[in-house]
Amino acid sequence: MTAVHEVSDPAAEVLARGRALVEPALREAVATLPEPVRGITGYHMGWWDRDGRPTEAGGKALRPTLAVLCAEAVGGSAEAAVPAAVAIELVHNFSLLHDDVMDGDALRRHRPTAWHLYGNGPAILTGDVLLALAIELLASSGLPARMLTSAVLDLLDGQNSDMTFETRTDVTLSECVKMAVNKTGALVRCACALGATAGGGTPEQVASFGLFGEHLGLAFQYMDDLLGIWGDPAVTGKPAHSDMLNRKKSLPVVAALTAGTPEAEALAAAYFSPTDQDPAHLASLIEAAGGRTWTLDRLTQLRNQATAALTALTTTPEPTQALIALTHLATNRTH
Repeated sequence: MTAVHEVSDPAAEVLARGRALVEPALREAVATLPEPVRGITGYHMGWWDRDGRPTEAGGKALRPTLAVLCAEAVGGSAEAAVPAAVAIELVHNFSLLHDDVMDGDALRRHRPTAWHLYGNGPAILTGDVLLALAIELLASSGLPARMLTSAVLDLLDGQNSDMTFETRTDVTLSECVKMAVNKTGALVRCACALGATAGGGTPEQVASFGLFGEHLGLAFQYMDDLLGIWGDPAVTGKPAHSDMLNRKKSLPVVAALTAGTPEAEALAAAYFSPTDQDPAHLASLIEAAGGRTWTLDRLTQLRNQATAALTALTTTPEPTQALIALTHLATNRTH
């Protein structure tokens, strides 16, 4: 069995091993696609540049690594979870391709986004193909494709809410949290639950790992939202302050707007004004209204909840420790 975990390994090495296990199967799946979809996919994945020359610009592979580790944590093999891991990664990249178009982001992982190079239409169609390929691969593996399609429906609902919120001035914190649970938590939940299913886990184990994934996915979104406001673009590889300039109702923003304080009123006056385009000013107002502190506190709570959900299970120790390490990496990252 190919190992993807050791108790002494740092989280970065756990991710590297997860990539090493899953990426060959992922590349094999993408190789079945016709051009130009195959070329756009490989560029977006970070495998090669626009001219087809190999590069090292890939993503973290967090979700597929979670699927593999959850399979091992219930006593199954890493290899059994590879189809689930590949399908999850394809869906994740389907969502990224579409997100970049909808948000108008010109950079991802320090490189021009796919739509920026190839156009909106080709990028959107490539995302559609990856979604179809994911469902086909999962269904042909004998794993429950319905788990994946259900997560995709939640993801799309969350994305739709995120876009709708941009034009609203009355978004509540509960609405915003629900949006984040769907937009990010659903696919991470699915990765963990599908991995546990592939590993032969009991229904109770599958549900528990799904709950762990939902906590982790929501925490991941909290961290993303923090980085979207206070992160260093040179580190994140994403455009500076695009969420604020697009008037996204991210978690720190909504927490600050709904604080009911004079600082919240000052933020609302600036955030809902089309003339205030100074991101540093907006970020300072969000922080003054408590958005940063609230998000950091909630992030700690979610990290503790995710860890508690794992330690309450009777699972194989080493992959469980690797999952805990990934939880801390995902919620203490700088990109």
